[in-house]
Amino acid sequence: MQTPLRIAAFGFRNFPPREGSAGADKFAMELLPRLAKRGASVVAYNRLYPGMAGDPAAVENISGVEVRSIRTVRNKGFDTLLHSARVTYDIIRNNRADVVHIQNGGNSIFGAILRLFGKRTYLSQDGVDWVRDKWTWYAKLFLWLSSFLTARVHSRVIFDNVFAREMFETRFKRKYDFIPFGADVAYDLASERVLDELGLKAGSYFLFVGRFIPDKGLHWLVPAFERLSTDKKLVLVGGSPNPSDYESRIRDTKDERVLFAGFRYGTEVHALMRNAYAYVQPSAIEGLSPVILEAAYLGAPIICSDIPQNQYGMREHATYFSNGSTDDLEAKLSWALENSDALAAKGAEGADHVARTFSWDSVTDQHIALFRGDEASEASKTGVGAPSAAVRS
Repeated sequence: MQTPLRIAAFGFRNFPPREGSAGADKFAMELLPRLAKRGASVVAYNRLYPGMAGDPAAVENISGVEVRSIRTVRNKGFDTLLHSARVTYDIIRNNRADVVHIQNGGNSIFGAILRLFGKRTYLSQDGVDWVRDKWTWYAKLFLWLSSFLTARVHSRVIFDNVFAREMFETRFKRKYDFIPFGADVAYDLASERVLDELGLKAGSYFLFVGRFIPDKGLHWLVPAFERLSTDKKLVLVGGSPNPSDYESRIRDTKDERVLFAGFRYGTEVHALMRNAYAYVQPSAIEGLSPVILEAAYLGAPIICSDIPQNQYGMREHATYFSNGSTDDLEAKLSWALENSDALAAKGAEGADHVARTFSWDSVTDQHIALFRGDEASEASKTGVGAPSAAVRS
């Protein structure tokens, strides 16, 4: 009988997601409870910011996951470093786990420390972090330098898209693993009350969900929408994790059709996706976007930038505009308004494609296979067990 896996996870902000959360939090919420359901002992580390309610000494059990909260600061970037340092100390001092699942390549320095103490570390890398506009020059430099550690110190590095993996493999002459995100969600019909709360009707709005940061391209989406002659609305869900001039500029729109819905999570977001006329993702940079996949799974037609990651996820089942072009995005939104039947057909095809291709249960199985494979490989060095093949596609 196999010994249960003992897993600790960090690198996200909140478990479960709350205000200021991002894709990493969503990923943790989908993966970690499934790992626990498979019999693993799972510890998730929350960030507790100044002024945030919560007791660092309290330990919660959420969906089978032991949740520990550790204090950090609010300074952008430094909050991650301080939190990760404290988490690393806690894992080592209290021997919380044998397997440590880490998100964000900037945390690779802590992966190196954990490896020195005999932990197997698995880093999920969703893209090329150091080119993201949200970072200062010194943060970009730190992330670029961290990539050298990412490439070499971990038991495995797991990419959610083949493009970033190919770049790392070419650059560092090593092989890495690929596990895409899942997209299947359980739909709660009662959550459609959010439409009444926001004064919306099914099919009466375009939708965007995400952080208000330059990477996400809202400075192209909002002006493109403002030019349209339509009574449909543009619903923007989310905000900036830290106050910013960029968010202020987005919110300065005078177009009353633009609705800022605040932070919404889980079933409320699913209801907004399912009932949207179309979901719009104007990002300049993405990994394999879980938001696009979920929206498509729920039947929303997808209009998105033509970056390779989006095309990889949606294939021919989305409407693409030229990345960075407000004019082309306006043209595609106009086409969507004038061709509702063709748009709906694309939505149905996209839902079928995503349901067949992306499954969270498959994602979980592949992670366990990696964890167990390396466990068996290490055991074989001492004559116990046999090595297991790595998952690779």
